[in-house]
Amino acid sequence: METMMTIDASRTDALTDTLTEYVTVVIGDQLFGLPIEQVQDVFMLDGLTRVPLSQPEIAGVLNLRGRIVTAIDMRRRLGLPRRDDGVKPMAVGIESKGESYGLLIDTVGEVFKLDDSTREPNPVNLDAHLARISAGVHRLDGRLLVVLNVDRVLDMGGEAMAA
Repeated sequence: METMMTIDASRTDALTDTLTEYVTVVIGDQLFGLPIEQVQDVFMLDGLTRVPLSQPEIAGVLNLRGRIVTAIDMRRRLGLPRRDDGVKPMAVGIESKGESYGLLIDTVGEVFKLDDSTREPNPVNLDAHLARISAGVHRLDGRLLVVLNVDRVLDMGGEAMAA
């Protein structure tokens, strides 16, 4: 059984023209931000079914409220080792081109509302795995928040990602 939190992206205020809300997640030791309008659910992973002969980044599929969701192992996508602490990963539910996906992450953080003017292009020394899926960065009190580009996360060399 999945434990879920539904994200309400309908909240607005007078300053939304220059602010973007991000659901923050941690993968490895890196902080990432997903634009809140792309996030549908946050849930604990349970009942994952492996897909034979799928790409290594596809952890499997799961049933989420009657929908078949392709689970993408973000650690694998980023070239990071698997977690060995026995803690089940969490997942962030997104939809792209009519397909549902769950991005497997380590932990979910807060929702940050950040000014678009503070987003910077990727630094030249950003890890190549991160640079491929990044839409820029925000510098936050000594930490770098990498903004995830969902389309690039799901792009596995032009092949269809859905299992």
